[in-house]
Amino acid sequence: MNILVGYNGGDVGERALKLARDYALLTNAFVHIITSMEGGANETPADIQQAEKDLEFASKLMEPSGVKFLARQSVRGLSPGEDLVRYAKENDIEHIFVGIKKKSRTQKMLLGSNARFVILKANCPVTSIK
Repeated sequence: MNILVGYNGGDVGERALKLARDYALLTNAFVHIITSMEGGANETPADIQQAEKDLEFASKLMEPSGVKFLARQSVRGLSPGEDLVRYAKENDIEHIFVGIKKKSRTQKMLLGSNARFVILKANCPVTSIK
Protein backbone atom coordinates (compact mmCIF):
# COMPACT_ATOMS: atom_id res chain seq x y z
CA MET A 1 0.00 0.00 0.00
CA ASN A 2 1.17 3.54 -0.79
CA ILE A 3 0.04 6.58 1.13
CA LEU A 4 0.83 10.25 0.54
CA VAL A 5 1.25 13.10 2.98
CA GLY A 6 1.02 16.60 1.56
CA TYR A 7 3.47 18.17 3.99
CA ASN A 8 4.38 21.83 4.45
CA GLY A 9 5.64 21.89 8.02
CA GLY A 10 3.95 23.54 10.97
CA ASP A 11 1.72 22.07 13.65
CA VAL A 12 -1.00 20.97 11.23
CA GLY A 13 1.55 19.32 8.94
CA GLU A 14 3.09 17.50 11.87
CA ARG A 15 -0.31 16.15 12.93
CA ALA A 16 -0.96 14.92 9.37
CA LEU A 17 2.46 13.29 9.30
CA LYS A 18 1.98 11.54 12.65
CA LEU A 19 -1.45 10.23 11.64
CA ALA A 20 -0.07 8.94 8.33
CA ARG A 21 2.84 7.29 10.17
CA ASP A 22 0.48 5.53 12.57
CA TYR A 23 -1.77 4.45 9.69
CA ALA A 24 1.27 3.12 7.82
CA LEU A 25 2.29 1.07 10.86
CA LEU A 26 -1.15 -0.55 10.93
CA THR A 27 -1.31 -1.24 7.20
CA ASN A 28 2.38 -1.85 6.42
CA ALA A 29 2.25 1.03 3.92
CA PHE A 30 4.98 2.99 2.20
CA VAL A 31 4.68 6.73 2.92
CA HIS A 32 5.40 9.39 0.31
CA ILE A 33 6.01 12.73 2.07
CA ILE A 34 5.76 15.49 -0.50
CA THR A 35 6.28 19.22 -0.10
CA SER A 36 4.90 20.73 -3.26
CA MET A 37 6.03 24.12 -4.49
CA GLU A 38 5.06 25.86 -7.73
CA GLY A 39 8.58 27.08 -8.41
CA GLY A 40 9.70 30.03 -10.48
CA ALA A 41 9.15 33.53 -9.16
CA ASN A 42 6.61 32.21 -6.62
CA GLU A 43 9.35 30.71 -4.44
CA THR A 44 12.15 32.53 -2.66
CA PRO A 45 15.44 30.94 -1.60
CA ALA A 46 14.17 31.21 1.99
CA ASP A 47 11.02 29.24 1.04
CA ILE A 48 13.12 26.49 -0.50
CA GLN A 49 15.45 26.36 2.49
CA GLN A 50 12.47 26.16 4.86
CA ALA A 51 10.97 23.31 2.82
CA GLU A 52 14.26 21.41 3.10
CA LYS A 53 14.30 21.93 6.90
CA ASP A 54 10.68 20.77 7.13
CA LEU A 55 11.49 17.59 5.18
CA GLU A 56 14.48 16.91 7.45
CA PHE A 57 12.13 17.19 10.43
CA ALA A 58 9.66 14.83 8.74
CA SER A 59 12.41 12.28 8.11
CA LYS A 60 13.56 12.44 11.74
CA LEU A 61 9.98 11.92 12.88
CA MET A 62 9.51 8.87 10.64
CA GLU A 63 12.86 7.07 11.06
CA PRO A 64 12.39 5.70 14.62
CA SER A 65 9.04 4.14 13.67
CA GLY A 66 10.55 1.80 11.08
CA VAL A 67 8.02 2.91 8.46
CA LYS A 68 9.45 2.96 4.95
CA PHE A 69 9.16 6.41 3.42
CA LEU A 70 10.36 8.87 0.82
CA ALA A 71 10.54 12.59 1.69
CA ARG A 72 11.05 15.05 -1.16
CA GLN A 73 10.20 18.38 -2.69
CA SER A 74 8.15 18.49 -5.83
CA VAL A 75 8.48 21.53 -8.09
CA ARG A 76 6.56 20.99 -11.33
CA GLY A 77 4.96 24.37 -12.03
CA LEU A 78 1.58 23.23 -10.68
CA SER A 79 -0.35 24.45 -7.68
CA PRO A 80 0.35 22.21 -4.68
CA GLY A 81 -3.18 20.76 -4.87
CA GLU A 82 -2.84 19.86 -8.56
CA ASP A 83 0.65 18.49 -7.96
CA LEU A 84 -0.46 16.20 -5.12
CA VAL A 85 -3.41 14.83 -7.09
CA ARG A 86 -1.19 14.17 -10.11
CA TYR A 87 1.52 12.60 -7.93
CA ALA A 88 -1.09 10.33 -6.36
CA LYS A 89 -2.23 9.11 -9.78
CA GLU A 90 1.32 8.57 -11.03
CA ASN A 91 2.39 6.61 -7.95
CA ASP A 92 -0.65 4.42 -7.24
CA ILE A 93 -1.41 6.20 -3.97
CA GLU A 94 -4.27 4.60 -2.08
CA HIS A 95 -4.78 7.20 0.66
CA ILE A 96 -3.81 10.86 1.07
CA PHE A 97 -3.32 12.80 4.30
CA VAL A 98 -3.42 16.63 4.26
CA GLY A 99 -3.45 19.28 6.93
CA ILE A 100 -5.96 22.09 6.69
CA LYS A 101 -5.79 25.58 8.14
CA LYS A 102 -8.78 27.75 8.91
CA LYS A 103 -9.20 30.60 6.43
CA SER A 104 -11.72 33.39 6.14
CA ARG A 105 -14.15 33.36 3.22
CA THR A 106 -12.18 36.14 1.53
CA GLN A 107 -8.92 34.19 1.86
CA LYS A 108 -10.60 31.14 0.35
CA MET A 109 -11.89 33.18 -2.59
CA LEU A 110 -8.60 34.93 -3.27
CA LEU A 111 -6.16 32.16 -2.50
CA GLY A 112 -8.17 29.01 -3.11
CA SER A 113 -7.48 25.93 -1.06
CA ASN A 114 -5.00 23.25 -1.98
CA ALA A 115 -6.48 20.83 0.55
CA ARG A 116 -9.95 21.43 -0.88
CA PHE A 117 -8.67 20.71 -4.38
CA VAL A 118 -7.10 17.44 -3.20
CA ILE A 119 -10.25 16.40 -1.34
CA LEU A 120 -12.44 17.04 -4.37
CA LYS A 121 -10.17 15.75 -7.14
CA ALA A 122 -8.21 12.82 -5.70
CA ASN A 123 -9.02 9.30 -6.94
CA CYS A 124 -8.57 7.83 -3.47
CA PRO A 125 -9.67 8.52 0.11
CA VAL A 126 -8.34 11.73 1.65
CA THR A 127 -8.02 12.32 5.37
CA SER A 128 -7.82 15.96 6.42
CA ILE A 129 -6.42 17.05 9.76
CA LYS A 130 -6.75 20.45 11.41
